[in-house]
Formats: sequence, structure tokens, C-alpha cells
Amino acid sequence: MDGARPSPNIWGSPGIYEIENTAFDREGLVWNALRHIAGDAPWAGADVLDIGCGTGFHLPMFAGRARSVTGVEPHHDLAAIARRRTRRLPSVSVLDGLADALPVADHAVDFAHARWAYFFGPGCEPGLAELDRVMRPGGFAAILDNDPTRSQFGAWFRRGFPSVQADRIDAFWIAQGWNRCPVETAWDFDTRDDLEAVVRIELPAAAADEALATHTGLHVDYAVNVWWRAF
Repeated sequence: MDGARPSPNIWGSPGIYEIENTAFDREGLVWNALRHIAGDAPWAGADVLDIGCGTGFHLPMFAGRARSVTGVEPHHDLAAIARRRTRRLPSVSVLDGLADALPVADHAVDFAHARWAYFFGPGCEPGLAELDRVMRPGGFAAILDNDPTRSQFGAWFRRGFPSVQADRIDAFWIAQGWNRCPVETAWDFDTRDDLEAVVRIELPAAAADEALATHTGLHVDYAVNVWWRAF
């Protein structure tokens, strides 16, 4: 869609990104963090909005306990995959849309979720204003971003994207009234080919070559920040 910020990984390689989604956080530590913060799964019995849902990887999980689930995705082909993925789930709908122009009514959402859809923080103010519009009083939103200051992947990310200023990103979210919950999780791959393919869609070529030349095994420590806010 016009106005969408292209994703350098899933937009060009949805099949490889599916492998990455499967490898990420197999122990469910991010979900456990959300349960701890909210007191229970914040999607339980809720009207859920997944912003930048991609191929809909997380939509079936939400549908297991939510009242309704809406995925919003600006890439038409990815949204079509998400619709096929959830076609037998009557509580799920997938809409073409942008984070800064959500196709959702005012005060219609109890739980909003985004993974890397607001990447790098500053600049996403229009999307955050849309969250203010669509969230119900008492609602809960969570945005997942990587933390380049920690973990094996964080070190790779710093080398690949040296201009990213983590302290500036943290300051942005705090100034916007969001809370930070750090989570130490991991990628765990089934094969070396899978690991290499994912690293190559996540890092520039030179940084990917360096990372793969020095890393053995199928496990990669991965630190993230769960930025959350109650409305």
C-alpha cells in the first residue's frame, strides 16, 4: 500500500521469515512476560488487533482465547497468505491497512500487538496516535522490538546497523508513556541452512558473512524489549 514502510525481511522472503517466526522464542518467554505484566493473557476474551500481521503467523494463537482477532497488513500478498492461513477461523479477519490509518473503529480494541511493525521507535508517532484512537479504556498494547545492546544477535545487529542508537529509541518510548520489559530469548533452528537463510535476510551481506563465519550450532541468544502500555 502507498505510504507503507517496506520491510527488508518478510516482504522479500516470506518463506524464510516463516522459518524465523518458527525459530523465535520457542519457549514462549515473550508470551510469559505479557501474562506476567497483565496478570493473564491480555488476549483472553478480548477484541485483538495485530498490527503488521504479515502472513498471520500469530493470529491462530490469539484466536484460541480471544473474542475476535483482526490482523492489519499493508502488503497485499502477505495479507492474502494470512487470510488463507485463518480461513477456517471465523473469529479472525485480515484487513489491508497501515499502522497510521488503521481500518478499525474508534475504541474497538482491547489488546493490540505489533512485532517490529514500529521498528526504531522515532517516526511512528502517527501509528501511536491511531492506537490512542482505537484502544478501549482499560485496554493493553504491546510492541516487540529487538534490543541491540544485549545478546548474540544484538552484537550482530550492532555491526550490521551501526547507526541505530538504542538509547535514543528507549528514550522515545519512555517519553511516549510506554513501559519496558526486557526479555532474553533465542532463535533455535532445526538446520544450519535455516539459520543461514534467516541471518541473511536480517543483516547486510558483510555482517551476515561475519556472523556465520564465527557462529556454530543452531541456537542464537536474542534479546528483545517488550514495550507495553495500559490505556
